[in-house]
Amino acid sequence: MNSTSKRRKFRIRSKIWIEDTEGKTIFGEGRLEILDAVVRQGSINAAAKELKMSYRAVWGKIRDTEDRLGEPLLVRQVGGVSGGGSELTPLGRNLVEKFSDLQKHVESEVENLFDQSFPPTKTLV
Repeated sequence: MNSTSKRRKFRIRSKIWIEDTEGKTIFGEGRLEILDAVVRQGSINAAAKELKMSYRAVWGKIRDTEDRLGEPLLVRQVGGVSGGGSELTPLGRNLVEKFSDLQKHVESEVENLFDQSFPPTKTLV
């Protein structure tokens, strides 16, 4: 956040996501958080616990995105003696990286536009 926005008692917020031509979500902040948690935790189950979500909800969002993209986001290894695990595919890593960068740029631009439209020394109306 830039210095002029910090002095205000209010701030601008924006949210972006990617959707298909039918309006179904492909990727957004929630799915980014899920994939980040999978990377940190090494499994879908552990990611679900960290995010305080059900395994089914987390897996469903990942599967929906994979179905809409037509490619896997995760390489999954099922249970066994050493336990299961998941890691991002190259597509998954690329999606996380590019979306994170896009999100940072959009937030920065929105703050700049807000500062231009509503200078800190002026009132809102």
